[in-house]
Amino acid sequence: MALIQTLDFFTPMVDDPFIFGQIAASNALSDVYAMGGHPTVAMNIVCFPSCHDMDVLAEILKGGFDKVKESGALLVGGHTVDDKEPKYGLSVSGIVHPDKVLSNATAKPGDKLVITKPIGVGVLNTAMKEGLVEKRIGDTVIEVMIHLNKYAAKSFDKIEVNSVTDITGFGLLGHTLEMAKASEVSIEIEAKEVPILEGAIEMAEMGIIPGGMYKNMHYISKDVEVLGDIETAVEDILYDPQTSGGLLVSVKEEFAADLVKDMKLNGSIEAKIIGTVKEKGEKYITVV
Repeated sequence: MALIQTLDFFTPMVDDPFIFGQIAASNALSDVYAMGGHPTVAMNIVCFPSCHDMDVLAEILKGGFDKVKESGALLVGGHTVDDKEPKYGLSVSGIVHPDKVLSNATAKPGDKLVITKPIGVGVLNTAMKEGLVEKRIGDTVIEVMIHLNKYAAKSFDKIEVNSVTDITGFGLLGHTLEMAKASEVSIEIEAKEVPILEGAIEMAEMGIIPGGMYKNMHYISKDVEVLGDIETAVEDILYDPQTSGGLLVSVKEEFAADLVKDMKLNGSIEAKIIGTVKEKGEKYITVV
């Protein structure tokens, strides 16, 4: 038995405190799933202003508890500090068989890449803060953020995969780059196959772009080659920072279709092949 220990917390990105708690907890639990493990114990990490309404804090904690319970782990307390800006997250312990620990450093040439959530959350969260997104789309964004990667990760017990990471603040291309560098391979992403949330391209075309996207592009773009006629808005969204994003999975080509099918059967919000792992080339990432 091997122990997985992870920690993550952040500031609110939605107004509803219960939903914020759900998102933060789902995000914190994700790293355990990305390593092939099962969460067992979680502890709250809370920063909250003492002058604020404590009912708001209660709702945040209820949201976190809701997702920890769904994961099958136990929530066993935590620690709170007085801070002028609310922050919430979890420290999570999980377990995994030592021979089944998954890493972002073991992608193999010939593998297919599978993504388990649509992207565009950062762009749409920015637009939601300005009241530019209709409720139906906003509800979908929230559904994506609170969805546990537990359901996609269930398939790892049945189908052998080579490498996994979760997609969060560095965006799809940032976390793809981490996998490519760590595995000493190149990765080709098919832009037309990448699932993008409804409304995200429209908002990006309007210039509704989170600051984190520009930071990601600054640090990542030198390792990326874009081929063909790809819309600027789509290219931007490939760098878009995600909150509680999906998993990015590298799997042998012969297992890829079965993995997608099994993930969907298990309740994954998305499962789609979006690219291929190649022998190391001039650039770590090619977008076609």
